[in-house]
Amino acid sequence: MAIENESDEYVDWKGKRTDLKSHGGTRAACLACVVEVLENMVFLSNGINFVTYFQKAMHYSGATSANMVTNFMGTSFLLTIFGGFVSDSFLGRFWTFTLFCTVELLGLVLLIIQAECIKFQPARNQAPSSSQAALLYTGLYAVAAGVGGVKATLSAHGADQVDHSNPRRLTSFFNWYFFSLCTGGLLAATFMVWIEDNRGWKWSFKISAIALSLALFLFAAGFPWYRFKLPTGSPLTRIFKVFMSAARNHRSSNIDVYQEGRLDEISSSNKFKFLNKALADKRINQAEVEETRTFLGLLPIFASTILMNCCIAQLQTFSVQQGNIMNKTIFNRFTLPTPSLNIFPLIIMLSSIPIYELLVSLRSKLPKTNTLRFQPLQRIALGLALASAAMAVAAIVEAKRRHAATHDGAMLSVFWLSWQYILLGVSDMLTLGGMLEFFYSEAPTSMRSICTALSWCSTSMGYFLSSVLVQVSNLVSGRFGGGQWLGGSNLNESRLDLFYTLLCVVNFVNFVNYLYWARRY
Repeated sequence: MAIENESDEYVDWKGKRTDLKSHGGTRAACLACVVEVLENMVFLSNGINFVTYFQKAMHYSGATSANMVTNFMGTSFLLTIFGGFVSDSFLGRFWTFTLFCTVELLGLVLLIIQAECIKFQPARNQAPSSSQAALLYTGLYAVAAGVGGVKATLSAHGADQVDHSNPRRLTSFFNWYFFSLCTGGLLAATFMVWIEDNRGWKWSFKISAIALSLALFLFAAGFPWYRFKLPTGSPLTRIFKVFMSAARNHRSSNIDVYQEGRLDEISSSNKFKFLNKALADKRINQAEVEETRTFLGLLPIFASTILMNCCIAQLQTFSVQQGNIMNKTIFNRFTLPTPSLNIFPLIIMLSSIPIYELLVSLRSKLPKTNTLRFQPLQRIALGLALASAAMAVAAIVEAKRRHAATHDGAMLSVFWLSWQYILLGVSDMLTLGGMLEFFYSEAPTSMRSICTALSWCSTSMGYFLSSVLVQVSNLVSGRFGGGQWLGGSNLNESRLDLFYTLLCVVNFVNFVNYLYWARRY
C-alpha cells in the first residue's frame, strides 16, 4: 500500500482538518527527533548497565542480574505492540506517548526513591527483602511499560508530520530519526555510563528523570504545531472479523459474492485471495479486507529480520565475555571496557547519515537527475547480508583468539572484536532504519503504530531466540559432538567459534528467505 496524499485524514489540535501548510512539517518532525535523543539516552543508559546496579547495589547474583536485564529489555520491546494497539485503537499517538512517557517517568521516580533511601536497599551481602524487591520490580517494569508505548508512537508521530506525497522526505525523516537514536545511544555509552560508574546510580536515575521530563515537555510544547491522526477503533478486531468471515464462507465462490451484489469489490491482487471470501458477509467491507491483506503481507518481512537480531544479542553477551579475557590496554596506560567498543559503530552511523543526506541533496540539484533513494527493502537486505558476514568474521576472530590463548599463551588485543561490532552496528542501522520506514509507509493508515512497533518487536524476539539457540546448540553438541559448545565458564575450553559459524550459516539461509519474500512483496 503506497503512501498517498492523506492530508484530509489529519486534524489540528482543535479537531479541524488540516494540511502541511498550517500544521506539521519540518519543525514538528524535528521535535520528534530531539525527543528521541533524550528518550533513547535514558533507556539505553539503564539497559546496558543495569546488570552492575543489580549486582552491586541490590546484591543479586551475576546470573540473576543478567536474566533480569534480558527480561527488562525483552519486555520493553515486546510491549511496543501493546503501545501501538492503544495508539491506533483508542488514544492516538500524541496522547499515547504522553501517557506512557509519564508512566516511564514514574518508574524512574520509584528507582530514585530506592537508590536514595537506605531502608529500601538490602543490607551488605544480603539479598533484597520481599518489599525491597517489590519496589525494584515495580519501578523497573513501569519503565519497561513506558518504553513500550514511547517507542511504538514517537517515530510514527514524527512521520505523520511529513509530506507523504514526497517519499524522499519520508526517507530523510527516518534517516535523521535513526541519527537521533544513535546520538542518544552514544550519550548513554559515554556520559551516562561515566556518571553511573563515578557518581553512583542515584545520580544516574536523577539525570534520567530530568532528561525524560525535558523530553516530555518538548514533545508537549509542539502541541499547537502538530497534525493528529485520529484513532479508528481496534484494527485487530477488524482483522479477526475478516478471518472469521473468510473461514465461515470458505466454500463460497465469486458467484456467491456476485449474488450479494459485491463482485466489483473483489481485489485484483493475487495476495491472500482467500480473504475475498469474507465479502460474502454483508458486515465486512472491502477496506477491512484490504487492511487485513496488507498487514499479512508485512509479516514475512518482519519474521525474516528476527534472526539478524540474534546476532545483535551476541554483542551484549559472548562478545563481552571475549573482551574480558583479551588485552584491553591502550597506549600502555588506559584500559578500554569492552562495551565501549559500541562507540565505533555509533560513530560510523552518526557520520554516514549526514554524508548520505548531503550526497542526495547535491545529486538532486544536478540537471536531469533522478533523486537518489535507498529503498527500505534494499536497506534491510544489505543489513541482513552484513549480519551473516559479521558472524563469519566473529568466528574467524574467535578461532584466532582461542588458538593464541591455548597454544601460545598469548592474549589478542580487544580491538580484534571491533570488526564484528562495526559490521553488526552498521547492519542494525540498515535493518532497523529500513524496517521503521517500510512498516510505516506500507502499513494500513489505521495500523501505523502497531506496524512500526513490529520493528522493535523483532529486536525482542531476536534476543529471546538467541537464548533458545544457545540451549539447542548445547543440547545437540553435548549429545552428538562430544561436549557442549557453550557449556563451560571458560571460553578457552568452549567452541564459541562454531556457534558463530552456525549463526553465519543460519543467517545466510534467512537472507535467501528474505529475498524470496521481498521479491514477492
